[in-house]
Amino acid sequence: MSYFAKIFILLIAATIFPIMAMIVPLIIQPRQPNKEKNSQYECGVDTVGRNIIRYRISYFLYAIIFVVFDVETIFLFPWAVKFNDLGLFALVEMFIFAGILAIGLAYAWKKGALTWK
Repeated sequence: MSYFAKIFILLIAATIFPIMAMIVPLIIQPRQPNKEKNSQYECGVDTVGRNIIRYRISYFLYAIIFVVFDVETIFLFPWAVKFNDLGLFALVEMFIFAGILAIGLAYAWKKGALTWK
């Protein structure tokens, strides 16, 4: 069996198992909906008032900034490991990369993305 055939079999299995995990419960579950099953329940206490409360989500800006600096870390660690072998050109490139990210952070800070409102 060739190497690509093994990968193809793995891809097929990785596709079939999650699909089956979603389809089989739909087939074998008992369908008896009632008012109690459809009611909202949270922390052992029945809801009082409106079930849906809308609130502003401000975490996405922090998440985006975290992802940007997480990607920077992904590039920074291999560079730090091979720093002695790469030379001056790689050092300059990494300073340019870090500088661009620092400018982006300063811009986000100036625009108020890091302040909680």
